[in-house]
Parts: sequence; structure tokens; C-alpha cells
Amino acid sequence: MNGMDIQNIWTSFLNKIEEYLNPMLFEAWFSETKLIELTEDKAKVLVPMQVHKKHLKENYNDLVENIFNDITGSNFKIEYVTDEEVKQNIVIADKGVPSNRNFESNLDPRYTFDNYVVGESNKFARANALAVAEKPGLMYNPLFIYSNSGLGKTHLMHAIGNYIVENSNKKVLYVTSEKFVNDFLNICRTNKNDNNFELIDDFKAKYRDVDVLMIDDIQYLEIANKTQQEFFNTFNELHNKNKQIIISSDRSPDDLKKLEDRLRTRFNWGLTVDILPPDFNLRMNIIDKKIQAHEMAIDFPQDVKEYIASNCTSDIRKLEGAITRVFAYATIMNGSNITLDLSIEALKDYFVKSIISKNKIDQVQQLVARKYNITVEDLKSKKRSANIGVPRQIAMYICRNYLNEPLARIGSEFGGKDHTTVMHSVDKIKKEIVKDINLADTIQNIVNQIK
Repeated sequence: MNGMDIQNIWTSFLNKIEEYLNPMLFEAWFSETKLIELTEDKAKVLVPMQVHKKHLKENYNDLVENIFNDITGSNFKIEYVTDEEVKQNIVIADKGVPSNRNFESNLDPRYTFDNYVVGESNKFARANALAVAEKPGLMYNPLFIYSNSGLGKTHLMHAIGNYIVENSNKKVLYVTSEKFVNDFLNICRTNKNDNNFELIDDFKAKYRDVDVLMIDDIQYLEIANKTQQEFFNTFNELHNKNKQIIISSDRSPDDLKKLEDRLRTRFNWGLTVDILPPDFNLRMNIIDKKIQAHEMAIDFPQDVKEYIASNCTSDIRKLEGAITRVFAYATIMNGSNITLDLSIEALKDYFVKSIISKNKIDQVQQLVARKYNITVEDLKSKKRSANIGVPRQIAMYICRNYLNEPLARIGSEFGGKDHTTVMHSVDKIKKEIVKDINLADTIQNIVNQIK
């Protein structure tokens, strides 16, 4: 069959299987798949990651083959491959690893997979979390999620729990490690001469009579030596019964040096995934998601979004707080329109400590000011004389073309200039360096000095 035939077949297949799945599952497992080859008895399907290959094969294969063969009128077997395998012409083996509706799970219903915004930095974690949610205890056990604070670990854990509760009759328990420690110490504090067997039974019933146990911020277990023993026992019993264990931390298992070796070893039995800081595009998408339900969302300008996204680089909670602060400030100012100037004023104290210390814009400003024997204050001023205006344009050009900084942030860092001023400066220097080889060399020398 030619490429167009294959493409039409797969389009028909996707349209059909989409009828059987809720939109989130279809988007997660099928939206990025592609039929790339048909032989006499085999259909080769390209998938984004190994987790797709494993999950589709183990959980959707019968449905996929039935629908595909209905469409083609044949009897194909489906083979899932990743782009890496196609390029290397190899096949990598899969890596394995009564109603309870009223059970107190401690889950926050606000956090779901549907409102978890996905980008390059977190798509691997989200895909594997969803795989575990669909088949708890059978995919990866334990699932260990780690990242710096404020990057969505807790959101992902609640999303897993909410999905399992909504789609099964399983008991799910979410607790922080601090809660686990306190519950255990409550038993230890009870006078041994008293009958505390009931407390012990209650503790074991709470933590061992579940299908899914989620412990958030496991790093705090490092300071509780006695509790580590109890968690070890709890972990073993659940794991032996194929009950799903999900753990989060601010560090990888190997970096939890104060935990017992046997615990760290068990944390590595399943799958460990990390969530990286969101890139600029993901931060912008998160902002869009957070403001869409607000009544003033339609009046939230692009340059304000860029300003917030540029300054909140490593903490999504900080980003959410900035949005709330801008909305609140606009309301306080008698419902003023949201503008970049208003937002800078609203966030002037909020961003003082959150702007990344490795700010390369001020490095560029210092290098350019030194080169042209002016001050950084001159670059940020409104002075338009050629001896200041041209260096300012050069500095803006470097920030935009070499640092890939948003126009709004560049304007803000150069004394609150409008983004159109930055665009004009960038375009002017771009034309000048084509005609002036010395200017091109000067700019390259400055760029080479950026640390």
C-alpha cells in the first residue's frame, strides 16, 4: 500500500477507537501514534515513548487489533515501535516492572489528569502516572516521582488517585510522610502498660488494608528512624500483595542518604520519574489554563503573560500566585485594565526574590555598557542620543536573538520599554549587521563573554 493508503487507514482507525475512549485517554495513548508500515500479516505503529509501547500492548492490544482488522478486512498483528527503534532498526524489549466510594482517601478532587498541563518537561512523568492509574499494582510498583518543590508532584499523585477512585472500586489512601510518622508515633506514645493493641490494629488497617498507598514528601522520613522500620514493614506487605505504592520526594531515591539502604533499594524496584522545571512554552500554557475561568481572562494581555512566565521559571505555585496577584491588583485599582505597567507594579515586591539569580540580561547590559563606555543606568534610561541608543539596541538584539528572552521581559529589564520598541531595535540591528561586518564581530565578541 502507498503512504496515502496507510494514512487514510490510520485516520479511520483513530476516528473509530476515539468512540470507545474518553478524550483524555485517547489524547494520552493514541493522538501521537502513526501507522508506518503494513506487511502481509503485520501492522507497524509508531508511538512516542516506551511507556506507550508497553501500555498499548498490555492493555489495549485486543481492542486495537479488533478495530483495525474490522477496518481493513484482514487479520493483522500490531507491532508498536518508537522512533529510536525505527532509526536503529531494533526492537527494545518491554521493561516491566463492596463499594469503597465512601472510603476516606484524602484526595483533592481539584487535581486531575484533565487539568494537568503537559509539556516537554513533564510528559514522561504524566504518561507513566496515567499508565499506573489505569493498571494499579500491575505496571510499575512502586512509582517514585521526584522534583523540586512546586513542579506538580502532588497534583500528579492526586490525579492518579482520583482516576483510580473514579474508574474502579479500589481503596486509595493519600497521606504525607508527616502524617504517617505522626500516626505511628501516636502508638509509641501510648503507655505500654495500657492496652494499645486497638491503636496498632487501627494503624495497620489504615495503611495496609488499601489497594493504593500514596506517600507524599517521603524525604521527611529521614528524620524518623523508628518510623522507617514500620514503613518498611508496610511497604513489604503491600508490595507482596501487588498493591500499588506511589511515593514522591524532592530528591531521587539514591539521594535520600539518611534513609535505610533497604528502603532506598525498594524504591528502585519499580519506576523512578523526575519532573523538570517547565520551559517557557509550558509556563505560558499553564498561565492560559489558570486564567481561562476568570471573568477578566479576556483582558489578560500577551505581554503580561510573557512577563509572568519570564520571571516565574522554577515554581508553578509562584506562577499561580502571580496571576492571582495581578487580578487582585486590577480589582483594587477600581477594575483597571490589566496592562504590563500595572502588572509590573503589582508584582514588584513579589518577584524580588524569585527572579533567577543567573540573570543573563543584566550580564549583557554590563558587557555592552563596558564596551561602549556608558552605564547600565544609561541603557535603562529614556536617553535617545546615538552613543546610548545604539548600544541599547545592540543589547536588546543580543537578549532576543541569543538568549531567546521574550519581548516583554526585555522591555521590562530596559527601564519599562514597550515591546514594540524592543522589536524595532532588534529588527534594526538585524539589518545593520548584514551591512556592517565590524558590528557583527563586536556583537559576537560580546556574546562570547556571556557566562
